[in-house]
Amino acid sequence: MNKFYSTILLLFITNIAFSQVSNNTHKMEITNLVQESFDELWAKFNAEKIEQFYTKDFLLLENGEIWNNDSIVNYIEKAKLKTPKPNRINKIEVIDIKIKDKTAWIAYQNYATISVDNKIIRKAHWLESATAILTENGWKLDMLHSTRVKNE
Repeated sequence: MNKFYSTILLLFITNIAFSQVSNNTHKMEITNLVQESFDELWAKFNAEKIEQFYTKDFLLLENGEIWNNDSIVNYIEKAKLKTPKPNRINKIEVIDIKIKDKTAWIAYQNYATISVDNKIIRKAHWLESATAILTENGWKLDMLHSTRVKNE
């Protein structure tokens, strides 16, 4: 009988340990998804990668405006025409991530430093939250809510 309880206990502990590793892996994937989406789409103006990061019905809610993938692509295409091209460095500081089944949300601080010819022309800070879903191709953002934080 002790062998039976020992086996059950071992299976229970293994399951808990696996769940924590899996949850931590998902949290890292979601953090990377947010960071890489800003780096590729908003810093490199790489509109071709939008489907890598966002679902087809993605919404961005920013300071009272509603954007979708089409409006984001239009913004990126116009931004690519500007000269000189600005350099944008993004930094994400995660506040919290919650995961339940195949859905997740993340809250984070988003900082951007924008420079031209190695001179900083603007620093920006947003408080943001995003939701993501687990697809057959990995995590994708389906909504992002952004509030500008006033510079001190």
